[in-house]
Amino acid sequence: MLILISDAFDASLESKLQVFGEVTSDKSRAPEADVILVRAKTICNKEYIDGLRNCKLIIRGGVGIDNIDKPYAESKGIIVRNTPRASSIAVAELTFALMLSVPNHICEYDQGMKSGQWLKNIKRTELYGKTLGLLGIGNIATKVAERAKAFGMNIVAYDKYVSSSAVATLVPTVEDAVKDADYISIHMPLTDETRGMFNQKLFSVMNRKPVIINAARGAIVDADAMVKALDEGQVTWYCADVYPNDPPAEDYPILKAQHVTLTPHVGANSKENLLRIGDEIVATIKDLKENGKL
Repeated sequence: MLILISDAFDASLESKLQVFGEVTSDKSRAPEADVILVRAKTICNKEYIDGLRNCKLIIRGGVGIDNIDKPYAESKGIIVRNTPRASSIAVAELTFALMLSVPNHICEYDQGMKSGQWLKNIKRTELYGKTLGLLGIGNIATKVAERAKAFGMNIVAYDKYVSSSAVATLVPTVEDAVKDADYISIHMPLTDETRGMFNQKLFSVMNRKPVIINAARGAIVDADAMVKALDEGQVTWYCADVYPNDPPAEDYPILKAQHVTLTPHVGANSKENLLRIGDEIVATIKDLKENGKL
């Protein structure tokens, strides 16, 4: 078995995989690889998949599979997997760090101190007692909710695929989740339904000028509508770790917007998470091999 590590993973992964066969990071060998490991950089579209002669399995180290044409891969007999559990803690912690940074004015205080300003007149606010609206209540959002609960927040969530939650009060619509939220955290996959979901229409139902955190997918947010909502005070602050492209285009409107905090898609980049991703990949390959699928 030939395993191609096509994107950046923890350096220890190669040695862990050698029990299954030969391991390479030479992308030119993709046509002969039996297993291909990707993260976000390698785009497994129809053209890429058509160039694979031996591939039986593609694993994405991460939560989504937006960069893999799963239906087409499966039509070619290729199994597609991801590592949905590995990244939960890392992304949840970044989400919560961004959420904490806004009411505590961390960026403003830091910049003020470094420029000789003593900004003690800018008052902090607390997360305690505030309402957090979660869009999606899967693995990551559940970890966010657990942390929010420890801070004394009220938690509501919308997820059309979930019927019960131990950590959040479920509501029937997206509008119900956001209308009275002080903070909104997005944890949905990018689909035809969610693309551009955060638009002017949705902003218009929000009563509390929320802080919005997006560590899911950049294209869920209509960038022009977000800038308008920030300018007009419908949204207090927008924190994002995700963009329509990595990196975003120079003319991406949010890059020059006021009242935003941006990080370079590092939600899954903790050292611990990269190790967990590797362990989940090894477990996936072992399971499929033992069940005769590889």
